[in-house]
Amino acid sequence: MGAVETAADAGTRLPIEAKKILHSMASHWEDVLDSNALQVMPLKGAMTNEVFQIKWPTKDEDVSRKVVVRIYGEGVEVFFDRDDEIRTFEFMSKHGQGPRLLGRFSSGRIEEFIHARTLSAPDLRDPEISARIATKMKEFHDLDMPGSKNVTLWDRLKKWLRTAKNMATPKEAHDVNLDAVEGEIDLLQKELMEDRRIGFCHNDLQYGNIMMDEETKMITIIDYEYSSYNPIAFDIANHFCEMAADYHTETPHVLDYGKYPGLEERQRFVYTYLSSSGHVPCQNDVDQLLGDIEKYTLASHLFWGLWGIISEHVNEIDFDYVEYAKQRFNQFWLRRDELLK
Repeated sequence: MGAVETAADAGTRLPIEAKKILHSMASHWEDVLDSNALQVMPLKGAMTNEVFQIKWPTKDEDVSRKVVVRIYGEGVEVFFDRDDEIRTFEFMSKHGQGPRLLGRFSSGRIEEFIHARTLSAPDLRDPEISARIATKMKEFHDLDMPGSKNVTLWDRLKKWLRTAKNMATPKEAHDVNLDAVEGEIDLLQKELMEDRRIGFCHNDLQYGNIMMDEETKMITIIDYEYSSYNPIAFDIANHFCEMAADYHTETPHVLDYGKYPGLEERQRFVYTYLSSSGHVPCQNDVDQLLGDIEKYTLASHLFWGLWGIISEHVNEIDFDYVEYAKQRFNQFWLRRDELLK
């Protein structure tokens, strides 16, 4: 967490448009002492947008009114359609799946503050929390979202590859062997084309996008920018890959693949996932999904490797995107032969 900023400082961080909406909202809340006395706290760990917690003192000195302001990252429209994301966000709000949308301005939005804690990197390894995530993930995948139900993974990878090639410096392209990636995407797509288990996927289920109510232990999944219909095995693979990351260290871009979950941990997750709808899966179902998940880790490495190369050229957030990308591509090449044999 950053230091709390004064209202004067807040003016330099928040667009005037956002401040007007915040003032208007707060002036309708009878318990807020002064609608202009907002405090702004930057929330760390976001790598696509800037996220701030806004709070106002109230008549009860132990309680404050809070909301979240999300300012969209510059140039990140290259990754997703913002209108699609807002539609998803509104659908989730209506179905009690995430925070409510409180307001929109041209460069961002205001969201309900959820009284739950954001998970930390070690939480993903906690068997009880992990089981709750598996159950919630199954519920998420089963959502019947309006709009196209076509898989986006392969088209998105190809589109991002074209963008990365246009933006990358010759050194960046050489360091990650960018010229070889097109053939690898085609090979993976061919290898996995029989996979019919499609669901509405989050596609970015890192710990910072998962919240838990400390009392009820209820899990809430937030931030749907990358969400779309995809193979469910890709979403689970992506979640497993995220266990190598801790975005709240001095070197947030550094990944530790020694933390990738072992076979027993992956089996437990998949068993919980498959049985959460009331059907007891047979061992063959568990093994089949586990095998596909491992192959989809390769797609996850390409996905976030390309994202890193592009982000280096479009995003102003203080994060070493190129080094992050190199690690994802290195992991791809390291595991490729073993997983595709």
